[in-house]
Amino acid sequence: MPLALLALAIGAFGIGTTEFVIMGLLPEVASDFGVSIPTAGFLVTGYALGVMLGAPLMTVLGTKISRKRMLMVLMGLFVVGNLLSALAPAFSLMLAGRVVASLAHGAFFGIGAVVAAELVAPDRKAGAIAMMFTGLTVANVVGVPLGTLVGQSLGWRVTFAVVAALGVIGLVGIARLVPDLPRQEGVRLRHELAAFKNVQVLLAMAMTVLGFGGVFAAITYIAPMMTQVAGFAEGSVTWLLVLFGLGMVGGNLVGGRFADRALMPMLYVSLGALAVVLALFTLTAHDKVLAAVSITLIGALGFATVPPLQKRVLDQAHGAPTLASAVNIGAFNLGNALAAWLGGLVIAAGLGYTAPNWVGAVLAAAALVLAVLSAALERRGSSRSTVVTGAAPVKEQAVLRG
Repeated sequence: MPLALLALAIGAFGIGTTEFVIMGLLPEVASDFGVSIPTAGFLVTGYALGVMLGAPLMTVLGTKISRKRMLMVLMGLFVVGNLLSALAPAFSLMLAGRVVASLAHGAFFGIGAVVAAELVAPDRKAGAIAMMFTGLTVANVVGVPLGTLVGQSLGWRVTFAVVAALGVIGLVGIARLVPDLPRQEGVRLRHELAAFKNVQVLLAMAMTVLGFGGVFAAITYIAPMMTQVAGFAEGSVTWLLVLFGLGMVGGNLVGGRFADRALMPMLYVSLGALAVVLALFTLTAHDKVLAAVSITLIGALGFATVPPLQKRVLDQAHGAPTLASAVNIGAFNLGNALAAWLGGLVIAAGLGYTAPNWVGAVLAAAALVLAVLSAALERRGSSRSTVVTGAAPVKEQAVLRG
């Protein structure tokens, strides 16, 4: 794998850390600014909304410059946002810093996935995408726990200053290691938008929303589920999330490896197994050992879908993939928000803390149905194409005989 992928992975590590570390630092931030925990929660919501809106917006704004330069601009924006968060004298400025940093998120992963795929041979594209996303998964194992520890020990402002420094390292790495790949000639914004007329692109994005949404339906409420149902101490939740992160790392690498060999079968297996594990989690959540195993498997199976889904979008929008790739990153966040909302509804309805697992299982199963439908439509299109191209020689032969 090219060394340039390391620079992309470092940037992904910083972005993954800043996205999730705030969840462990909400009490400290709320206390410092004198706001309630629910109000401090807007730092999470604002970031997610910024990702969804920023992905297409920043990608469109970057169509006039090379992808390498746009990646550098995005990392610069990320650094500014985290510095603003670290130095913010008021909660409103802290929220503004989070939104500024989030604007870089979707476009960085979307454009970065396209660049990563172009750096390697066609049969290694999913593996290259997975290598870049490894930075995001490792952030959940290393960056988030360490960032939380630093924030609780030295102050949350130090955490965001360190994350900004990671952004600087990623920026320098991209400038030094990522080649300035030539822009595709003749590709305009209308070509990028035309990709959304492709049913296969839309189906892949819907699979992203539902499949990864299934993961976050359960993980969003993992703390009360593990403490109230499984009987873990509150301090154990951090290590359970580390297990989830380790599963993410393994699943991401396996998904990238096998997606290059058999993309759709990889999706069938991962989505099907994810639906089964989430359904069983309703039962295994009552046992500490089985719950820990289930959490690891959910992380692994959930992230095993990421490289194939991202590659699926790139393949189907091959003529102008940048915007579609970025929007698909926003689809992951849309799935997170949708699943968290649905999980909250079933808990509020009095169905218990394990009820979101059933929501996740249904979402993952729905994604599997869409994967089967997508493959069926693709086969039908291929067979029609074969019939049309095969009919021409027969007609020509008849004319010659005549």
